[in-house]
Amino acid sequence: MRKKFFIYGFLLFLIVFAIYLKTDRGFLLVIIIPILLVIGIYNALQEKHAILRNFPVLGYFRYLFEMIAPEIQQYFIERSTDGRPFSRNQRSLVYQRAKNIDSSTPFGTQQNLNHDSYEGIKHSIFPAKVNEELPRVLVGGKDCKQPYLASLFNVSAMSFGSLSENAVRAINIGAKKGNFYQNTGEGGLTEFHLAGGGDITWQIGTGYFGCRDAEGNFSPEKFSEKANLPNVKMIEIKLSQGAKPGHGGVLPAAKNTEQIAKIRGVEPHTMILSPPGHHAFADIKGLIHFIAQLRQLSNGKPIGFKLCIGNTAEFEAICHEMIAEDIYPDFITIDGAEGGTGAAPLEFADGVGMPFEPALIFVNKTLVGLNIRDKIRIIGSGKIISGYSILHAIALGADMCNSARGFMFSLGCIQALRCHNNECPTGVATQNKMLMKGLVVTDKSDRVYHFHKNTLHSANELLAAAGKNSFADVDINIFMRGDEFGHLSDSYFPDILTNVTKK
Repeated sequence: MRKKFFIYGFLLFLIVFAIYLKTDRGFLLVIIIPILLVIGIYNALQEKHAILRNFPVLGYFRYLFEMIAPEIQQYFIERSTDGRPFSRNQRSLVYQRAKNIDSSTPFGTQQNLNHDSYEGIKHSIFPAKVNEELPRVLVGGKDCKQPYLASLFNVSAMSFGSLSENAVRAINIGAKKGNFYQNTGEGGLTEFHLAGGGDITWQIGTGYFGCRDAEGNFSPEKFSEKANLPNVKMIEIKLSQGAKPGHGGVLPAAKNTEQIAKIRGVEPHTMILSPPGHHAFADIKGLIHFIAQLRQLSNGKPIGFKLCIGNTAEFEAICHEMIAEDIYPDFITIDGAEGGTGAAPLEFADGVGMPFEPALIFVNKTLVGLNIRDKIRIIGSGKIISGYSILHAIALGADMCNSARGFMFSLGCIQALRCHNNECPTGVATQNKMLMKGLVVTDKSDRVYHFHKNTLHSANELLAAAGKNSFADVDINIFMRGDEFGHLSDSYFPDILTNVTKK
């Protein structure tokens, strides 16, 4: 291909040049063709890129198509029910609710309801009245002096750094309007999290950003200063994150601006890798005592921890240590291995940690089995973007739910998969000032508010359809699975209808 390129390229140049001399036409081609030939010569001689070496100019199309591959996939290839991590239908649902427009769909479901993976709610022919009041959950155990009446649905952990300042501000203003909380993520509590006056859950990660000393260790004094701000309603210790459990947070160098570096107390324009584990404690007993320490430093605010379940024996050991010390967290946040992230190694995202549903079931059953379930609230954080997913999480054992990517969609995220390289086209997950300007805070804060409100209203409607008056009455028995009807011999007369067919 290289030989053909140079042979035909030089011949074409000579022909065009001759035409130009005779007719005075083709001036641009006389300029462009030599430029392409120079580029071709350079690429033919370089030794780093095999495609460009063999296809000196056409090879650039490969990089062009690779760059726009996610958009091609989204807009021209995938069906409405396809798409990962979220399908087009799921994203559209969030967009419609965030814009406060009709989110109904025409003609019927596009799901394969006869597949054994189908799940649905067992509705009642005597539905309950839909509650127009949005549900709330009281968080605070026996040692909590400042219990918090939280919304059933809140914003999961997303750091300033991973998100733009406009995105963080819009979420906080929306949280204030809707009376729900925003989790700061491990990047620290910043002025943008406080800008709108919304409630805050301050997450303390392994980097202790915002409450660290010069050596990067936990600083009780700095923690106490921020923990006692009136906007801070709860504190969450991050043990692990679903997308990269056991790895620690990642902020690419391209997103580590001087502003963010100053907030976090690190060098700017370098990749920030949080330690995999905490330095403030080294074992289970230390974790339990750290919970007690933070509760004291915050003057009795709710303290909890977030984790993705891995070794189940470790969580059981934590529970036994709670009982032995008579010290309990006020809440535990369960993240699943399918959780979202701004940046993570692929091996960790794809191959580490327990998925959300079995993890939630395990944690709930463990606490129930040890007779301590009533002391601790469980927060479910795993692809929660609809009223159905809220109800499903509660049926599996959660008391309340958090969502990160759902609220990103409400801000305008299009799942462009550019979170890690600072090129988010919607200004949500970037520190590029020009891209950030595309996100208008006043408009997007309204969308955050409407998404929260309409999603909880949908959950209330589903609750009523199941014949229930309270989310406390929800358990797994209100759901059916497709595999209940999976046997071929039962295709038309499933086991559940045995009594009917015998009559």
